[in-house]
Amino acid sequence: MHLEPAHRADTRRPPRSRRRTRVGVALTTALAGVLLAACGSGEGDDERERASSAPGKEGADLRLLWLGDSVAGVQAPALEAAMDASGVTFEDLSSTGGGTVVASDEVAELADATWESLRSRVDSFAPDVIAYQLTTYDWGTPEQQRDAYTRLATTARDAGAALLLVTAPPVTVDEFLAPHAEEMATAPESAEAVAAAAESGVHFLDAADLWGTDPEAGAAMRSADGIHSCQQGAAAFATWFGERLGALHDTTPAAPEEWATGSWTADERFSQLGCE
Repeated sequence: MHLEPAHRADTRRPPRSRRRTRVGVALTTALAGVLLAACGSGEGDDERERASSAPGKEGADLRLLWLGDSVAGVQAPALEAAMDASGVTFEDLSSTGGGTVVASDEVAELADATWESLRSRVDSFAPDVIAYQLTTYDWGTPEQQRDAYTRLATTARDAGAALLLVTAPPVTVDEFLAPHAEEMATAPESAEAVAAAAESGVHFLDAADLWGTDPEAGAAMRSADGIHSCQQGAAAFATWFGERLGALHDTTPAAPEEWATGSWTADERFSQLGCE
């Protein structure tokens, strides 16, 4: 198969590496408006009402495995900092130019690579929670998407872990993504349907409660490419996610003041995106 998706993404999505840059302490202040809006939505209460009992641990010492594409990868540094501060062990399995679990013909090799990595990491890391952020490569019919997310739920259940299916921020649909805009649009509906059909342990987290649905909105706090988060957006997402994880697994998320201006802000992924 011709791996145009991976090649195209690698030209616009930065690899995982680090170098030091300076990000002002105003980062925490920049989060305030977005976080207040998200907290005011009542979504945390809704999650408690919707949540069924999940396998895995509750309280401290959770082990969280994070999956997705480069959108998830750019959010990973903030997530790791927030999880570490909250006593949650974090492992990043996101992938630049891939990361999807949906095995349609066009992205079958990308999905195969994800499943192979996932099997290995589940065995070695033994997660209590697997969180999959829907990717820009979840191409396929709604049935193929539901089959993939159901397989992921089964994998998590067999490992004794809960599964969180998390939507990504709204993205600018560029020339590369345009042929797959409709497939990307059905992925959240497919994920929500799988979570609703599950007896327990599978939860759908709609990040539109944080980001909204407009890719041009300033609240998204993303880079000029309209796809990847800058530091402020990554920190806002990590805070939002930590609150939802806490509601489902009885953890207390650390306040952003404890981690949001840490060394993670110097990750080279941000500077390569032109984030300041």
